[in-house]
Amino acid sequence: MRLRGLLVGTVTAALALSMTACGDKGNDAGTNPPVNTEAKFDEGTTMATLQKAGKVTIGTKFDQPLFGLKGLDGKPAGFDVEIGKLIAAKLGISADKIEWVETPSKIREEVIEQGKVDFVVATYTINDKRKERISFAGPYYEAGQDLMVKKDSDIAGPEALKAANAKVCSVTGSTPAEKIKQYVDAANIVLFDVYSKCADALRTGQVQAVTTDNVILLGLIDASKGDFKLVGKPFTKEPYGIGIEKGDTKFCEFIHKTLSESSAEYEKAWKDTAGKVAPETPKLPTLATCS
Repeated sequence: MRLRGLLVGTVTAALALSMTACGDKGNDAGTNPPVNTEAKFDEGTTMATLQKAGKVTIGTKFDQPLFGLKGLDGKPAGFDVEIGKLIAAKLGISADKIEWVETPSKIREEVIEQGKVDFVVATYTINDKRKERISFAGPYYEAGQDLMVKKDSDIAGPEALKAANAKVCSVTGSTPAEKIKQYVDAANIVLFDVYSKCADALRTGQVQAVTTDNVILLGLIDASKGDFKLVGKPFTKEPYGIGIEKGDTKFCEFIHKTLSESSAEYEKAWKDTAGKVAPETPKLPTLATCS
């Protein structure tokens, strides 16, 4: 496993506005889980390599309130970030030895394949197409695709989009951008690189809806100060996984063991982040077979 870094891109002005709306308080959330200083791993495994290096590079998103949002201190915060910290701690690596790399949807497989990150926790839906290039551990959470609209919108579900001739925004390379095609004419799908730009387009009337996973939308709604609302009719199941190098079965099994044995840490991670808008802690989904 290569441990090279990736230069972090410039955060968009839209994201800066989103953080201001949140008061940046979300980036104080979460804690640093206890580090397993007694961890021992078989020589040659990814776990042993990372433990010996004493550092880890994790890909996550920087524009996703409650899951991965970069703060004014330059550090991301959110549920994905806490899951990343938990895995690092079980490797014997403290949170201050994590390098966080901004990983938008369209480059997630690329940074794993190129060894620019050691793993990716970035609202990353497990699907067969992606498994052709990388492997997944998890899922650690199951979301559902939904719609975000202006608070006075009459759009009541995806079936209403075509009749309303609505323009819908999502992110390039994301699963939601593919799934929405069955409800909207291709000419009415607007794609950006980050969801904060979709939120801006909704605010200014360039689009009439934004679609992605419900918890991501709840974060954007929380940042909007009442301008947006969730339609509340999820129409997919989106199992979030942790992206790793293809075929690294031992690392996958280690992550599964970490998740299975960390129910208290999992609950705290949720309550400190996404639990602010979705108070009920989700149940850890059934973990898939490592391959």
